[in-house]
Amino acid sequence: MDEILVEEYRGELLECVHRGYICCVNEDGQVVYSIGDPGFVTFMRSSAKPIQAIPLIKRGIDTKYNLSDKEITVMTGSHRAEPFHVTALESIMDKVKIDEDELICLPTYPLSMNAKEEILRNGGEKRRIYHNCSGKHMGILTLCTDMNCDKREYWNINSPAQQEILSHISMISGYPREQIKVGTDGCGVPVFAMPMKNLAMAYMKMACPDTIVDGLTRDAVIKLTKLMNENYEMVSGTDLICSLLLMDNNIVAKGGAKGVYCFGLRDERLGFSIKIIDGSEEEWPLIVASILEQINYKNKDTIDRLKRVFPRVIVNDNNKEVGESIVRFKL
Repeated sequence: MDEILVEEYRGELLECVHRGYICCVNEDGQVVYSIGDPGFVTFMRSSAKPIQAIPLIKRGIDTKYNLSDKEITVMTGSHRAEPFHVTALESIMDKVKIDEDELICLPTYPLSMNAKEEILRNGGEKRRIYHNCSGKHMGILTLCTDMNCDKREYWNINSPAQQEILSHISMISGYPREQIKVGTDGCGVPVFAMPMKNLAMAYMKMACPDTIVDGLTRDAVIKLTKLMNENYEMVSGTDLICSLLLMDNNIVAKGGAKGVYCFGLRDERLGFSIKIIDGSEEEWPLIVASILEQINYKNKDTIDRLKRVFPRVIVNDNNKEVGESIVRFKL
């Protein structure tokens, strides 16, 4: 069963209750902390993106196409189409010879409000690369090019590129390939489901790649996660939770749609997975900050940064404090 993670109060009245699951595993795969059933199966959604990029590095695609660190990093992320994201995406298209129309995600405006307003002021139109998953799509198209398989089928789970990705999802999570449930993500490509404890295991391995047996995969994870920390703004965007956490070199983190968030701690050798069952994302920073506090995390600046950008107080459209969010779980 799920458990209460966060309650929201407007004044003194309880207005919303967010239930869900939290799981933490150590380097041996043992469940250290658990809120709710660690066997609960959920889709990884975009928390899978850094893992989906592993085959690119193993094949040396960054070198073959002279991709910059920021261009590789945006392939692991859910960008907000801020100008620096768009610059990297356009450069990838130019270097790999990707036509924007090859992306199956439909044209949209940026998720960044500032970027969207700037485009509208200048009479700009929707574009496929403004979709927050376009970096991942370009990565898969690049993988298809390198594997010499049909780019028109890059979204199909039967594509050799998708099968390569599926193998790495299984390897990193420690979950049998044949048991991984496959659905279709919001952006149109395959999405993978597994138990919470395996999601946590995946991020333990991303944070502690020395636990990965295969040497090429281990080296790829070392490189990718280093780039995510060094270019944290490419993984999500300005003042978003992924960027705020990845500023801390001890953390590897990535969220997904419908309330899924994962992170790993290098020094502590722990992996965490979170699932808010109603699909909300607003509570992520509060939950992650509370987890870090409860385990007595050493880098207090990271916790303070989360609290400063995402305070627990609730303000209305007039910027008046009208309520608060309260964490209810205990690890």
